[in-house]
Amino acid sequence: MIPEAREVHLSRKDRKVLEACCRSPVTLQRDLKRARIVLLAADGRSTRSIAKEVGVQPRIVSLWRHRYADHGLEGLQDKPRPGKQPIYTKTTDKRILKLLDKPPPQGFARWTGPLLAEALGDVDVQYVWRFLRSHKIDLVARKSWCESNDPNFTAKAADVVGLYVAPPAKAIVLCVDEKPSIQALERAQGYLKLANGRALTGQSHDYKRHGTTTLFAALEVATGKIIATHSKRRRRVEFLDFMNSVTAAFPNRKLHVILDNLNTHKKNEDWLKAHPNVQFHFTPTSASWLNQVEVWFSILQGQSLSGTSFTSLKQLQEHIDAYVNAYNDRAEPFVWTKKKVRQRRFKGRRITQL
Repeated sequence: MIPEAREVHLSRKDRKVLEACCRSPVTLQRDLKRARIVLLAADGRSTRSIAKEVGVQPRIVSLWRHRYADHGLEGLQDKPRPGKQPIYTKTTDKRILKLLDKPPPQGFARWTGPLLAEALGDVDVQYVWRFLRSHKIDLVARKSWCESNDPNFTAKAADVVGLYVAPPAKAIVLCVDEKPSIQALERAQGYLKLANGRALTGQSHDYKRHGTTTLFAALEVATGKIIATHSKRRRRVEFLDFMNSVTAAFPNRKLHVILDNLNTHKKNEDWLKAHPNVQFHFTPTSASWLNQVEVWFSILQGQSLSGTSFTSLKQLQEHIDAYVNAYNDRAEPFVWTKKKVRQRRFKGRRITQL
């Protein structure tokens, strides 16, 4: 049974809004039908005639006539619906975060989704994964950090960076360090063809070790060229022998040498007195990344040492020497691009020492 029709009285303002809604090409069909129902009802049309013209049931026309008569334009909007109650709430999220602050179960190195779900007891593992993704929490990735506690960090960093961006006139700036214990490993290697037809290089898991060498290297900041020698050990005597060869390569030149805080690099006052043209500059504690030769060691590892095989220690040394010669033929200086070097503390990060 259709309820008694309610009279609809439109204000001039409401009529303009509803007519604009009917003319707009982006109006939703449901909103368009409701606007037409109210406009026709305001013109005095009956419920059945409106239903026939708009293409809806008479009870629908009666509903929107009553809704507009009682609440105006706001009555034409859908009422909020309760919907299904969520299984998991913010309390669940807080439980997950609280659990992540605790150490993982005994015997495990880290939390995983299944371990979290098992520890919570009433939370599905899929929700755990969705929560971690939404908060950008990666349980697998690991980030290492090195925080310098050097009280003179700013002064030392400024000294080193100043040599890079504004080297002293008529002086040579060198970055010196060692890459110790480079292994001469002999592995079977070659091309492998997989069952799907794909070919790739590979090497055997087993290897034969033919000894190690320590590489002393000096990078000339202005040109990017390398001076390198091999040694069995990395003691003070080997370091000073290398520095003798470096000074011989730049006779009668003022040398500014950037070094890290290795013990063998320090307490060499007697040698420095014998070589007044050489001045040592030390990077801050735990900040050897400021030494540009570390960048070159990374290049050496990636382009020359990774995935190679050597049948003797001599072959390894000759291989490195050949790479150094090839590198020097196309060497270019590294460009210092970082504008500021700061000693940053871990503030606002959930890092605790266990």
